[in-house]
Amino acid sequence: MLSHLRDRMTEALERATEVEQLLADPETTKDAARLADLGREHHRLAEVVAKANRLAKAEQELADAREMASGDDADFAAEARAEVTRLEAECAALEKALLPLLIPRDPLDDRPAIVEIRAGTGGDEAGLFAADLQRMYSRYIERRGWRMEMISFSEGALGGVKEAVFKVSGDGAFGVLRWESGVHRVQRVPATETQGRIHTSAATVAVLPEAEEVDVRIEDKDLRIDVFRSSGPGGQSVNTTDSAVRITHIPTGIVVSQQDQKSQLQNKQKAMDVLRSRLLDLRLSEQEAERSRLRKSQVSTGDRSAKIRTYNFPQSRVTDHRVGVTLYDIDGIMNGDITPFIDALALANAEERLSG
Repeated sequence: MLSHLRDRMTEALERATEVEQLLADPETTKDAARLADLGREHHRLAEVVAKANRLAKAEQELADAREMASGDDADFAAEARAEVTRLEAECAALEKALLPLLIPRDPLDDRPAIVEIRAGTGGDEAGLFAADLQRMYSRYIERRGWRMEMISFSEGALGGVKEAVFKVSGDGAFGVLRWESGVHRVQRVPATETQGRIHTSAATVAVLPEAEEVDVRIEDKDLRIDVFRSSGPGGQSVNTTDSAVRITHIPTGIVVSQQDQKSQLQNKQKAMDVLRSRLLDLRLSEQEAERSRLRKSQVSTGDRSAKIRTYNFPQSRVTDHRVGVTLYDIDGIMNGDITPFIDALALANAEERLSG
């Protein structure tokens, strides 16, 4: 795998030089779309160049330290051996950090993400956990400097969440969040439990790439559109006009309801946006399922029913079952510090693709 890494790194550095030359070409500035694409590519490759330069420097320092470690001066050699240990760890960490950056990007990775959280098994406790997950992702999104826009929200009992659908916009949002899809399981003592017994419940998360009209062709004849009166919190139009919209995609049976906006037209537009994303996701899931028949994917998003992570509150333990990562900081994780899981999943996906 190391030789593959070096080959990819050489190719990336050559491409970085090529992109810089293209950006400096006056002809490039005449094509706004091409200029934007090259600008995004340059931004991504700049991180590769920085890490590759640091790796080259560390490897040269390591070679020098190894030479000094074999010298006759015992004290000097001991210091050099300590430096060898430090530099070996640094080189390994840089190689690990470079790996995900060298895998060809899925064009969808740069899209905004549509995140859907739903309460699963476990009654009211599942709804409360779904609300916890929504807060966890909200705080992670804030840490990244991304933007979150609520599309639809259905409140459950005791302040829980039946369903929350929101859009996340930011640099590589879908590419980062895509591995969060699946069943999230919680083990804790519910607030309503008087005897201190631990209950297990679950919530499901689906992360979809925002679809553009060119991605999915939707025929009017394939749609059934129903309107009805909104219910729950909202503006003055709630319960007085038929502003809520339910769209059924007849060929797939996918149903999208939207009532959070004030007008029927706005609700229809939001519902169509979600429908496109779900249809694109369905197509991608079918493709992933086909690929998974040929090779076992460690972090596949093809099976949305798979249990991917367990949150054990009594032991302050969170385990991601796909990559075997366990952390004992449940408060920090529920406060949005999920970066260690995100990074481990990106690395596992990169290693699989590089060796495949």
